[in-house]
Amino acid sequence: MSNVKKTREGVAVRLEPEEAALVRALMEQLVTLLGDVPGGDGELASLGIAEDAVKPDDPVLARLFPDAYREDGEAAGEFRRYTEMGLRDGKREAARTVLDGLKGAAGKIVLDQEQAQIWLRALNDVRLALGTRLDISEEWYEEAERLDPRDPRTAMFAAYDWLTMLQEGLVRALW
Repeated sequence: MSNVKKTREGVAVRLEPEEAALVRALMEQLVTLLGDVPGGDGELASLGIAEDAVKPDDPVLARLFPDAYREDGEAAGEFRRYTEMGLRDGKREAARTVLDGLKGAAGKIVLDQEQAQIWLRALNDVRLALGTRLDISEEWYEEAERLDPRDPRTAMFAAYDWLTMLQEGLVRALW
């Protein structure tokens, strides 16, 4: 079981090999999912502006990049056009920071304040993605308990729960 605590060096995160492998796999999947911004390869892309950015059809991407203005589609589209490329880049970079932290880590990873914050953001993105795929609701614990152990979602619910505990440990260590 992972262990997170504040130390003189920063925030120490102890991960079992299986836990590190899970975090690595989920972060790699997140980087792949984030991909590039649709419409982000036009003339303005070098300025971080996606010419044809639209709300993603994928519910996970729509959750990670929600409309800023739910009641005004035009304003939401304009906001997305100017922000989505930067947001995607930030989420990809956070996931890569976690992946870099996992390289060669023999069970213990020491994060400084900034790295711990980045880990929190990346873990939150993974939890949002998993939660969206699982359709997490207030009663998710009860739903998970009722699942047949052979149900493929069982492992995803367990990963979601474990990520929640890891994220909580980081929050407690930081504050």
